[in-house]
Amino acid sequence: MSAAADQTPHIPVLIRPLIGAVSPVSGRWLDGTFGNGGYTRALLAAGADQVIAVDRDPLAFQMAADWVADYGDRIVMQEGVFSQLDTYAQDLDGVVLDLGVSSMQLDLAERGFSFMRDGPLDMRMSQSGLSAADLCNTADEAELADIIYLYGEERASRRIAKAIVAARPVTTTGQLAKIVESCLPRAKPNQSHPATRSFQALRIAVNNEYGELAEGLMAAERALKPGGQLAVVTFHSVEDRMVKRFLQARSGNIANANRYAPETAQITPAFRIEKRKAIGPDDQELAENPRSRSAKLRVAIRTDAPAQSLDPADLGMPMMRKKGGR
Repeated sequence: MSAAADQTPHIPVLIRPLIGAVSPVSGRWLDGTFGNGGYTRALLAAGADQVIAVDRDPLAFQMAADWVADYGDRIVMQEGVFSQLDTYAQDLDGVVLDLGVSSMQLDLAERGFSFMRDGPLDMRMSQSGLSAADLCNTADEAELADIIYLYGEERASRRIAKAIVAARPVTTTGQLAKIVESCLPRAKPNQSHPATRSFQALRIAVNNEYGELAEGLMAAERALKPGGQLAVVTFHSVEDRMVKRFLQARSGNIANANRYAPETAQITPAFRIEKRKAIGPDDQELAENPRSRSAKLRVAIRTDAPAQSLDPADLGMPMMRKKGGR
């Protein structure tokens, strides 16, 4: 299916609670995951003077070409990764990150993200570098099992990895979906597709999504001005845990990560959290947009404390074993 073939309107997840949580909106914002442009347009409609729109996928900007010019210099397009957002702008009034794969990418069979549409096994958001097919056909069985277990939280990871290696070459999404399905019980009504977790794991590995998230949160801390707001929408437990731990650590509300290590020096909080609990979809949004069922929104306000770096491991980021180790 071509990019132009899909005319279905895409609903930005948690957009109403997000705009409500960060209002009043004003000044310069950065949308680190531009996608279909839903958050960017909502921020501008809510009062932002300008939005720097960042995406690693060049197709996102091609698809926006017919409407983005209507906003003039209120939208600044920036191809790149949000882990480097502080190099694109400073003294921002807000940063928004909507994590995971966009509906635009899922809808295009040729991008290879979805087990629902047969196409080349690609999954590269930037359309460059190592593809999911490359990973499936070159990684050893133990590495594949680690990826599927750590990034997809799939219990049958070893069985699936063994089946992938036995079926090489694996080149299409349909082929991979059948391999995974053969390793798992048939899904019951209202359960997710058996391949969901494995596809998620490979996508995360191909795009280094957890590394990008850890670096992106620290980049947002460096780019926001005092009083600036950080809003992050996550779609599964590992992402949410990383965001939660980052905000806890940088707001001064987390215990020493390792009880055997020396106590860390008390830091001046770089963020203030007004709502400790993540915001989820309401009944209206669940009815309008089933994709929102697992989404969580966390919002924090930047203080005037100096920015600092954190070890991604302290954020609960899954860490792959080093080759040759256990």
